[in-house]
Amino acid sequence: MTTPASNQPGRRQLANAIRFLAADAVQQANSGHPGMPMGMADIAEVLWNDYLRHNPKNPRWFNRDRFILSNGHGSMLQYALLHLSGYDLPMEELKRFRQLHSKTAGHPERDETPGVETTTGPLGQGFANAVGFALAEKLLAQRYNRPEFDIVDHRTWVFMGDGCLMEGISHEAASLAGTWGLGKLICFWDDNHISIDGNTDGWFTDDTPARFEAYGWHVVRDVDGHDPDSIKAGIDAALAQSDKPTLICCRTIIGFGSPNKAGKESSHGAALGKDELEATRKALDWPYGPFEIPQEIYDGWRAGNTGVVREDQWNTLFDKYARHFADEAAELSRRSHGELPEGFSAAADAFIAKLQAEGQTIASRKASQLSIEAFAPQLPEMVGGSADLAHSNLTLWKASKSVASDDADANYVYYGVREFAMSAISNGLALHGGFLPFDATFLVFSDYARNAVRMSALIPAHVIHVYTHDSIGLGEDGPTHQPVEHLASLRYIPNNDVWRPCDAVESAVSWKAAIERRSGPSCLVFSRQNLQHQTRSDEQVAAIARGGYVLKDSNGTPEIILLATGSEVGLAMEAAAQLGDKVRVVSMPSTDVFDRQSAEYRESVLPKAVRKRVAVEAAIADFWGKYVGLDGAVVGMHSFGASAPADELYKHFGITVEAVVEAARSLG
Repeated sequence: MTTPASNQPGRRQLANAIRFLAADAVQQANSGHPGMPMGMADIAEVLWNDYLRHNPKNPRWFNRDRFILSNGHGSMLQYALLHLSGYDLPMEELKRFRQLHSKTAGHPERDETPGVETTTGPLGQGFANAVGFALAEKLLAQRYNRPEFDIVDHRTWVFMGDGCLMEGISHEAASLAGTWGLGKLICFWDDNHISIDGNTDGWFTDDTPARFEAYGWHVVRDVDGHDPDSIKAGIDAALAQSDKPTLICCRTIIGFGSPNKAGKESSHGAALGKDELEATRKALDWPYGPFEIPQEIYDGWRAGNTGVVREDQWNTLFDKYARHFADEAAELSRRSHGELPEGFSAAADAFIAKLQAEGQTIASRKASQLSIEAFAPQLPEMVGGSADLAHSNLTLWKASKSVASDDADANYVYYGVREFAMSAISNGLALHGGFLPFDATFLVFSDYARNAVRMSALIPAHVIHVYTHDSIGLGEDGPTHQPVEHLASLRYIPNNDVWRPCDAVESAVSWKAAIERRSGPSCLVFSRQNLQHQTRSDEQVAAIARGGYVLKDSNGTPEIILLATGSEVGLAMEAAAQLGDKVRVVSMPSTDVFDRQSAEYRESVLPKAVRKRVAVEAAIADFWGKYVGLDGAVVGMHSFGASAPADELYKHFGITVEAVVEAARSLG
């Protein structure tokens, strides 16, 4: 097709550029979701051209607005927006939609595509991430802004669909956002009444506006999602108030413009087809070929983009702020770059050495709290929270202050019983920048949060997930609360470091490792019951950070190796005393970290020649096969737990010194 005579493009033409880039890319890939981009294109055009404060030349400008596509299956909407606005996303990448190594994956992925703030796709989680983004902005503004210096001042804009709002996480996250009064969080609901199975009248009849009003949100009803004036009026209404998050309810038609598939589920998750695409071009008066965008359309998209000017203005303001508030400016700059304070590592090592010298026998959850007390004062970026278990998880510290307050030092989140939203919000806090978040619940309830933990590892996000009451050792609460398969389950998540320390020293080392890790999340798993302190040399203390190390060595070449984590390390040490001086005990607080060590180091700890190995852990036994091999044995759980005092449970399930000794001797 040929380009017609140049005319000043209207808003519908600008929006149509989104529609056809999306439809053409899905058609070329023969895979994807054209319906949502076609339905939300008018909303996106108004938001990005008239309101969104961003700089395509610097996608990580700190004071930019954040745009989150929670209904991430419509990823081509975002890719089209980024391309048209001038981000480093050339047309060739759009043509490679959903292809290996392209920057245009099937769902938006942070760090793969410039301008994408978070990885989305599992519905509802992008929305919950956005609550974390907005909370981060609120807390940073409280701490650093000064009269005439609003250096932290930006909004979080969210697109979400019916599916996001059906997911339970949306209820959890929306409730918290309303409670916290996140006035700079503005969400657009794509109310098109269609999901994969068809019209939602049979399964989604909630009064969604009333629901959000009950959460304490400002709700703008009855916006025509295809009328720019109506969209602008909705956004202006949102901007007119500042003490509540806003839901803008936009009635749209999925697959807008398609003569035969608009308003139908057939446009949701499949290419329109060549004939229907041609018919759509005629219906929308779009006389351009696939992936053809005339210059006047590009000019129209980029004419109002003042991102470079806005960032320059902000940099000038920040420079002036730094002259008046040098310490605050330096701290904010450090935090925004994810850098730890100078001297943190040395101070942490001194604290670890102090714990080793003191030799306390305490529950590792208590040791965790001691570590938080030691580390948090050095880390103003640390913000913690618990899902209604603060006094059981022991996550409060002396300087804890609720984020529900206006305190400049607010740093603690009372999440209520909302494990899934808690972890997804933590991801948002981390991804916004300026924060190192941790969250907490019982290990057994990590199941509720699991997909958000998986997303922490996939994105990746620097988040610390704290789990206490780590085994049958919690006792009388019984099998509903006793985690059995959870350690293995978490360990099987790629890029997810799981630590189960055996005493106060290993607990502090695990905290230090999690704080210093920038490439993904860590899960710190702690006991309810007291754990015996283990004697170590300085060299052994240093080796803890390698995930696995020799805690007790044999006299000469070992004949048997006992491996253990957490509360079972003490048990393995007692068994070794009965088995004689040819036994090595290996404490392996983090199998993930140990597996990343060099082959030479792993061989030095677990020499292949020593085939007699026994692993002991009060969790599912099957996980340990890769360490003990076919010739070894595992003392662990093979069923769910039971309700009884902890000591009785260990005897009942055969996780005892005697059982370890017997297993070792049975190896011949």
